[in-house]
Amino acid sequence: MTPNTLPFLPFALPEIGQDEIDEVVDTLKSGWVTTGPKAKRFEADFTEFLGDASLHSMAVNSATAGLHLALEALGIGPGDEVITTTHTFTATAEVVRYLGADVVLVDIDPATLCIDVAAVEAAITPRTKAIVPVHYAGLAADMPALLALAKSRGLKVVEDAAHALPTTCGGQLVGTLASDVTVFSFYANKTITTGEGGMVVTRDAELASRIRVMRLHGMSRDAFDRFTAKVPSWYYEIVAPGFKYNLTDIAAALGIHQLRRARAFQVQRQLLATAYDQALAALPLLLPPRPQPGDMHSWHLYVVRLTDAAPGARDDFIDKLFAAGIGCSVHYIPLHLQPYWRDRYGLRAEQYPHSQHAFERLVSLPMYSRMTVADVARVAQVAARALGA
Repeated sequence: MTPNTLPFLPFALPEIGQDEIDEVVDTLKSGWVTTGPKAKRFEADFTEFLGDASLHSMAVNSATAGLHLALEALGIGPGDEVITTTHTFTATAEVVRYLGADVVLVDIDPATLCIDVAAVEAAITPRTKAIVPVHYAGLAADMPALLALAKSRGLKVVEDAAHALPTTCGGQLVGTLASDVTVFSFYANKTITTGEGGMVVTRDAELASRIRVMRLHGMSRDAFDRFTAKVPSWYYEIVAPGFKYNLTDIAAALGIHQLRRARAFQVQRQLLATAYDQALAALPLLLPPRPQPGDMHSWHLYVVRLTDAAPGARDDFIDKLFAAGIGCSVHYIPLHLQPYWRDRYGLRAEQYPHSQHAFERLVSLPMYSRMTVADVARVAQVAARALGA
């Protein structure tokens, strides 16, 4: 391949506009930079975005924190088991270990790369208390089947929706389904960003109350409520050994305007995904699965898999893309290959044939709303040369 002379095309970039910048500046000037009025506004806006006033939306400093809070509020603890997919980032599973419970990893559906419902059912034991499905790359997992299974077996469901804003399942936005809790991520490369941050969503008022208390040191009163009261209100009680998981107003200021652009961002990502599908169609690549008719994919990631007809290994393909100035990534190195999970639970690759097969062949190509169709064409041209096409 000839040396690249074009600017490097990164794997991901956030799209931050003047409205976000102005809101952050306003926050800095306001004197309230930690959790306060902007965070409350962001939470209210998020519930409005989901379109269901019965929901409680609670801003946190990461989706990892949100998953931890959700499982803690559900009472997960030592002796319990929580089922999730091996094909995810470690955060999905590590929060279970924070609580002293055990993780049970299962394989994925090879078509969708989302958790395999049959594998979940086979993994249920008397110790199983919850299921944590992951909406991989922005495609909804088979939630109707998972929710039906969970209901029949008395299990809780916490959706890892880090990739899934705005994704729909059966015509409903993820976050409005019948699961116990849904957790979104606003990390820098997600479909909307607050730099670091997340949102926990539930209909259950008792769960919401517990999550709010545990989000900030187990205090009986919010710091914002205490510090803005018109009468002396310094008194509070520590009712539980909580955590430091609150989202700052500086971050929420970004989120307020990012959320307003979420649908426009999805439209652009959809446009890019369609352009990718057309540009890569003739190459020895398995392209990402599409959502069910009538449903929406957030297109957080655009993940291709090399077919058996592709020359060379996946790692060689990545090296050639980088050499030509194209950033890319791998989502994910499955948990069954990671030393901690492998060694703790004695895991072997052959237990997870679909995840293992996908991992050895998959590449996440650049996907972000600031990209153009011309950028997609450039990626496709480089991919074609790398594959000898």
